[in-house]
Amino acid sequence: MKKYIVRLAPDERDHLLQMIRGGKAAARALLHARVLLKADQGSETTAWSDEAIGTALEVHATTVARVRQRFVEQGLEAALRPKPTTRQYARKLDGVAEAHLIALACGPAPTGRAQWTLRLLADQLVELKHIDSISYETIRRTLKKTSYSRT
Repeated sequence: MKKYIVRLAPDERDHLLQMIRGGKAAARALLHARVLLKADQGSETTAWSDEAIGTALEVHATTVARVRQRFVEQGLEAALRPKPTTRQYARKLDGVAEAHLIALACGPAPTGRAQWTLRLLADQLVELKHIDSISYETIRRTLKKTSYSRT
């Protein structure tokens, strides 16, 4: 037994059909519109199972269940266009650590090397205890942001 039962009003159903026929909306919104149409338990239609919808639309059944839940709890617009994440990512390098990175990269390369590599810079920052751990990708992004050229 499904906990979230989708029952589309005739105007909602028409809106979703026009969206799909027009094809001018975002791909995710069109996919969610198709999910809602297949999940509709209206008077003239029988709803598909989450697994059947997932197979037909090539998405996971969990995605179908989430769209169904969002429609029931928050409405049509929330089901079509979920709000973006509000997660805040903590910066790995603060201003002081960035300054140490740039000073290190501008300095002479280690013995036996022609120039610094991203991995060497990351290892050296950890070795000098400016930071606990860091990936070479973070080093790359930081240096790119500062317009530093390693050549």
